Amino acid sequence: MIVSVLGAGVAGLCAATALAERGARVEVIDPSPDLAGASWFAGGMLAPWCEAEAAPEAVFVMGQGARDWWAARVPGVVQAGTLVVAPPRDGAELARFARATGGHEWVDPGAVEPDLAGRFARGLFYAEEAHLDPRKALAALRARLRELGAELRFGEGARPRGRVVDCRGLGAREEVPGLRAVRGEMLMLRCGDVAFARPVRLLHPRFPCYLVPRGEGLFMLGATMVESERPGPITARAAMELLSAAYAIHPALAEAEVVETGAGLRPALPDNIPRVIARDGRICVNGLYRHGFLAAPALAEEVARRLCEGGADAH
Repeated sequence: MIVSVLGAGVAGLCAATALAERGARVEVIDPSPDLAGASWFAGGMLAPWCEAEAAPEAVFVMGQGARDWWAARVPGVVQAGTLVVAPPRDGAELARFARATGGHEWVDPGAVEPDLAGRFARGLFYAEEAHLDPRKALAALRARLRELGAELRFGEGARPRGRVVDCRGLGAREEVPGLRAVRGEMLMLRCGDVAFARPVRLLHPRFPCYLVPRGEGLFMLGATMVESERPGPITARAAMELLSAAYAIHPALAEAEVVETGAGLRPALPDNIPRVIARDGRICVNGLYRHGFLAAPALAEEVARRLCEGGADAH
């Protein structure tokens, strides 16, 4: 059986990997040879407990195995937990976040991240969470797929030759009714005066943000969630809000170099729950919303079970 996976973002590469690991003949087809799209601008946080604050329970369940799935397949998965903080005036936000989530303990933020000593009175530490560099992880999955004998076909002329698994995100709108775009914007900062070992989430009633270390003084700062179809560069408003939040985490970040800005459109279903959908002889993996790297492994394993282990959609 040949399986043609459409899309080389996180959903497509994870699905292709799970299929190839079960012995399927896999081809990945994408019109672009570059690692681009929403996956390129992701934070890479494997943080099911933190996401449970606003996400449906189904997303929390999907995310439980994400850390171990990624760690078994790509280098660079860092299990150092997640630290959640809030300015003193937003202490109620921190208490609300604690009530809405599990898997945490109250801590002195400076005891977890020394560079935050004296800046926040208390915080929430989620010790079981992890993070990775999405760009390196996607490149590693590509390399793994080639080792497993999968074929990666890029360019507008590539056509599927087997059973289709459609992971095209917003490109699959004709196949997935109700799909909408949610715009996310981010910045990459370089600052040698601050060193964090783990993602730091700042709670704020209007623009919560997260700061994810990438190593060597580089940080990913994100991300907005805007119900918008507009592609294109980051807006001035988003940049100002994100940078203001970064300054609230640590004033030294005001001197950081802005080395990259970016925006991507993330596919979301009406209930914001990612899912596998069988439709018209093909399988669609879509609606990953802001949970791409967290939810993609569980969805990929579901696809592989359906097609390789005699599931309902195997034929």
